[in-house]
Amino acid sequence: MKTRILGSNGPEVSAIGLGCMGLTFGYGPATDASDAVALIRAAYDRGITFFDSAEAYGAANEEMVGEAVQPFRDKVVIATKFGFKDGSSAAGLDSSPARIRLVAEQSLKRLKTDVIDLLYQHRVDPNVPMEDVAGTVKDLIAEGKVRHFGLSEAGIANIRRAHAVQPVAALQSEYSMFSRELEDEFFPVLDELGIGLVPFSPLGKGFLTGKIDTATKFAEGDIRNNLPRFQDEAREANANLVKRIGEIAEAKAATPAQVALGWLLAQKPWIVPIPGTTKKHRMEENAGGADVDLTADDLKSLGDLLAQVPVTGDRYTPAMQATIDR
Repeated sequence: MKTRILGSNGPEVSAIGLGCMGLTFGYGPATDASDAVALIRAAYDRGITFFDSAEAYGAANEEMVGEAVQPFRDKVVIATKFGFKDGSSAAGLDSSPARIRLVAEQSLKRLKTDVIDLLYQHRVDPNVPMEDVAGTVKDLIAEGKVRHFGLSEAGIANIRRAHAVQPVAALQSEYSMFSRELEDEFFPVLDELGIGLVPFSPLGKGFLTGKIDTATKFAEGDIRNNLPRFQDEAREANANLVKRIGEIAEAKAATPAQVALGWLLAQKPWIVPIPGTTKKHRMEENAGGADVDLTADDLKSLGDLLAQVPVTGDRYTPAMQATIDR
């Protein structure tokens, strides 16, 4: 597995990481703990060294990650997040300094580690000055409890405010062939400040794998049941784009998912996607995305395709969109 460095002074990680949210949150029933541990260890064996968790995914998520990486803790980078009251995204935001410190201490225990490699603010809290948030994480770094600071779904103004207090190693936001809103305004700022980008949902919440169509049924509790982009009409329209991506993938002897991840990696050297899965064979497939060799002609063909075939449907509901700092 190739490696990349997040930001100017961030950690070195595998070119593709593993998003662990879906093991316990957002996509139906939680994965059995022993299966989750086995998946994470198999990912490490495949060369993946970057694992993403959060308090909001439930205590079990961090516990699974912490248990899984014990045999090789010093060889991997663990990311987790703070930012919600009582650890629940449904309870509202809370990035007060006291809450940040409490979450950090709880995460250290659940992750079975003495330092968090990358600590993100999960969502910008409009009630707490960004300078106070960044200052608190800066103190945690000085105390040796955190190594690097990150932001998730933060806007440009708050990225600059945070970075002025404590250098931001990475911004985590949705970015994929299906969600390209960051390119025009955010990429120049990330380049300027030396901040890495960690795209979540790099496969369009599974759509870019080519395995989802209008007949696909999602489990109860799966967030895709409510997302505009996954309603029947949008699914049917977006299937055209995925079909074309599949044709390019076939010519490369790759899968659509691998082409989608290879495309992301080709956009900037500081991009590290974190596709999530609960299945070992999907993890193996995703890891193979780092080995897809997309030529200049391939990238032009994909660029032309994305320009010609627009994505149908918003990525979030209005309520979810309201939590994004833009």
